Amino acid sequence: MTTNLIVQSPALDLSLIDQAAALVEANGVQWLSKSAARLLDVTQSEDISELIVGWATEKKADIAFVDAQAKLADCKILVMDMDSTLINIECIDEIAAFAGLKAEVASITERSMRGEITEFADSLRLRVGYLEGLDQSVLERVYEERLELNPGAENLIRTAQQAGITTMLVSGGFTFFTNRLKERLNLDAAHANVLETDSQGKLTGRVTGPIIDAQGKADLLADLARQLSAKPEQIIAIGDGANDLKMLASAHYAVAYRAKPVVQAQARFALNHSPLDAVLNWFAQP
Repeated sequence: MTTNLIVQSPALDLSLIDQAAALVEANGVQWLSKSAARLLDVTQSEDISELIVGWATEKKADIAFVDAQAKLADCKILVMDMDSTLINIECIDEIAAFAGLKAEVASITERSMRGEITEFADSLRLRVGYLEGLDQSVLERVYEERLELNPGAENLIRTAQQAGITTMLVSGGFTFFTNRLKERLNLDAAHANVLETDSQGKLTGRVTGPIIDAQGKADLLADLARQLSAKPEQIIAIGDGANDLKMLASAHYAVAYRAKPVVQAQARFALNHSPLDAVLNWFAQP
């Protein structure tokens, strides 16, 4: 198998590519854009991988060793986390901000994403409890005023759909947001937790139904993979927190996007500096 190295950075220039090409003993270079280049037929050994990873960290570049023949159309599933992956915020933190409790809730969110709170369900229930009494109209304000798609999200999803890939959003967040994003982006499926409201339209501080935690995300992906007869090498999975690790483990293209250290340590690929659609540059053909 011929291996290429994809190098991407907002500050990419010829000198950086020359450095990377020398480290991996590349047999050629193809510029894909001002911020991305493909180094052809590279050498991939443990020592070389360690060198290029260190170089990329120092130069603030994203790198990916990929099969030179990989085609996007050979993939069958693109599955993404929502909060801080597809979108720019942690929705629950922004909801809590309307109660003046963002710092308290965000602290728990951060610990959960880092894997310091091992039971996601406990973390979720604790945080949702802070929302008791808020009017459900706050959810609409968060969606309209604070939620934005992360750079490259729309192009990644649109291009994947054009290649015939099934797109799914799985979130430990809330259906209020995933349902809107599903419609907005024409996703095939979206799953999340349900916030309970009372007869006066107030949040009760509870969720209803089964909680989608790390295992829940992995199970939803496994179900879809069975339906589509998708192998791990045909799955692209993107996430940023510890709650995504089991889902990422089911995909060859397991992507840590602006992720916590525990996720970066386990995911095969990482995007720390490039937009989400940088994934597309890993494939030789659409």
